[in-house]
Amino acid sequence: MAAEHQKEGPGTPAAERPRLPASYGIHQDKEGLLSWDWVSRRLAAAQNYWLCTTRPDGAPHAMPVWAVWVDGALVFSTGKASRKARNLAADPRAVVHLESGDDAVMIEGTVEELNDATLAARADAAYSAKYPDPQTGEGYHLPPDCRGDNGLYALRPRVCHAWREATFPVSASRWRFELA
Repeated sequence: MAAEHQKEGPGTPAAERPRLPASYGIHQDKEGLLSWDWVSRRLAAAQNYWLCTTRPDGAPHAMPVWAVWVDGALVFSTGKASRKARNLAADPRAVVHLESGDDAVMIEGTVEELNDATLAARADAAYSAKYPDPQTGEGYHLPPDCRGDNGLYALRPRVCHAWREATFPVSASRWRFELA
């Protein structure tokens, strides 16, 4: 059994099939579903994340951001005056898509300003290790909290879709999360 198709461990969401029209050929059995570990590794390793928000007038808005996957949340920073931050202030629902369309991962959820100091510190350590300054080699840092001009945000998934293009539709998988 390939590593991407292993069984889920304790505390991980269970994979299921996405609901798509029959013309997509989505299998209804569990054979070939991707593991949450496969998704989590891609969320952690990605360099750029496409953050999709909605403007107050309903128009879509997409922008790439740097982020880290820590403790089941995608943590990123943006200026509070940026379009994406203003969109999130009006409607905190968002979608994030990784760069690859071949190994696709999309998470839908709610974004909140991050006020958890422990998670913020863990996210900053991961961010600093992940994104070194090309001039100095020192890691970039996230803002320590949401009081300055730059906000620190966490996207907690509600739904995740993923698949490998090479094995689609067999690998088409979905996870649904309980909301706290």
